[in-house]
Amino acid sequence: MNFLYILCGFILLILGGNWLLKSAVSISLRLQIPKIIIGMTVVSFATSAPELIVSVKAALNGSQDLALGNVVGSNIANLALVLGITLLIAKIDVQKSFHTINWPVMMIASLLLYFFLLNDYLISTIEGIFLVSFLVIFLIYLLKLQKQVVEEDISEDIVSLSKPKTVVFLFIGSIGLWGGAELLINGATNLALDFGVSERLIGITVVSIGTSIPELAASIIAVLKKEKAISLGNLIGSNIFNILAVVGITSIITPITANDSALYTHDILWMLGISLILPLLVFLPKKMQLERKSGIILLILYGVFLYQTIS
Repeated sequence: MNFLYILCGFILLILGGNWLLKSAVSISLRLQIPKIIIGMTVVSFATSAPELIVSVKAALNGSQDLALGNVVGSNIANLALVLGITLLIAKIDVQKSFHTINWPVMMIASLLLYFFLLNDYLISTIEGIFLVSFLVIFLIYLLKLQKQVVEEDISEDIVSLSKPKTVVFLFIGSIGLWGGAELLINGATNLALDFGVSERLIGITVVSIGTSIPELAASIIAVLKKEKAISLGNLIGSNIFNILAVVGITSIITPITANDSALYTHDILWMLGISLILPLLVFLPKKMQLERKSGIILLILYGVFLYQTIS
């Protein structure tokens, strides 16, 4: 029954996130908000909604390790699993912004999370405000200096909906996300109890992979359509948003404590390690391009991570 709860939770999260995305973009277009702003804020927020809702509800329910494990595990899955599978299908040309903006900001955000946890094993409300403030500054910086941000982040299929459809999508999307998170968290916590494993282990594996399914699906669809909508920059952006927004907002609502030391002695170190390997893959063997070999390396690393985590 727990597996059924988890499966239904994943389905509701994916559908709810998609409905919320459509309604959010439609509202933004009706308010005549520039697409560049929609792409960097509304779309990013909507696509990270599953991670945000799951982490907030988990933290409020007292499942602190599940909340943190979801974010750290999702970031690892985005860079190793999602990017790895995507590279098996097609190579990715890396933009200059990778080493000038995106990757450095992702590393700063990741190190902030690591040192905050290492300090007192807690992400406090003040630290959460700091993370969200950093995100706001980053977005303002992008708006001012990156005027050529691609509008491909918004699919051509997404258009302004009628008012009734917008309201309906907004309502059922919100309900879907909330209900999906409830089912997923209940199923995951009960599964941890049934198998005698920690909530952190379930969060870092099952839950994080599930909440990364939208990114994986979007990446594969984009590659099959030969679109440039999903790139390394988009996945890095998702990781930045997961730390600065998801962890930040969650800790503002309720401080997050890392009860399982493996979160900061193992999991986050893997997240940092895979992040540090990325520049090597980008510049070797072919400069500013990620090929199938890099995808295989990333998938092997993810397999090793899962093996070490579970064993």
